Amino acid sequence: MIGKEIRLERIFERNTGNALVVPMDHGISEGPLPGIADIHEAINSVSLGGATAIVIHKGLVEHGHRGYGRDVGLIVHLSASTRLSPRPNRKVIVTDVEEAIQLGADGVSLHVNVGAEDDELMLEDMGAIVSDCRHWGMPLLAMMYARGKNIGDPYDVELVKHVARIGAEIGADVVKVNYTGNEDTFREVVKGCPAPLLIAGGPKLGSDLEVLEMVAGAMRAGAKGVSIGRNIWQHSDPRMMTAAVSSMLFQNATLEEAGRMLVHG
Repeated sequence: MIGKEIRLERIFERNTGNALVVPMDHGISEGPLPGIADIHEAINSVSLGGATAIVIHKGLVEHGHRGYGRDVGLIVHLSASTRLSPRPNRKVIVTDVEEAIQLGADGVSLHVNVGAEDDELMLEDMGAIVSDCRHWGMPLLAMMYARGKNIGDPYDVELVKHVARIGAEIGADVVKVNYTGNEDTFREVVKGCPAPLLIAGGPKLGSDLEVLEMVAGAMRAGAKGVSIGRNIWQHSDPRMMTAAVSSMLFQNATLEEAGRMLVHG
């Protein structure tokens, strides 16, 4: 569908086919965290650094998407939960595809915790959203995680392979999953998922080198980009951190070259 193809070109860099998506949807689940408390500044920093798209909730679109720095693709997040809830892993739908279109979205996203209580309801919601996305020509980024009381290691390759495949089988255009820790195991995830894969940035890591090594390993394994939040917007220089990751994804910079950008600016 031509509409979906056009919108995907606003999320993925045309020459490489890779994406640098910066999620900023954490305000509902965690509150105004450092790094995204000032959403204008956060979006400005990552857009100038070379991000291809951001993920935000519908209420922030009018406050921070256009008019700051370089233009950046807009992905409206459709699902939400809060850590204040007795069931924080249960994601509920808080908007729909048609409203995202009205907001000018280039794509929509939703979060599914497979293994959580009521995960069948999240999968049901995803199925309906996929149908709406196909009707409207809207790309869907599915954030697929193994989370719940019976889930041991959410980075285990067998679990990540499974949730990635679920995302593709239900019909997501792009699937976001945890990085399994090394390129050999993540290559198994890529092999089992026909949809393009992005890796999640996860919790704030201890060093810039850890983040860049994660990006390098995922790309060598066949990922089509990254979706990194805290490890970009909680960096001391979010714009430069975005630029370092961007250089690896879009200019084929080596790990060492990207690292030097952070040292020398």
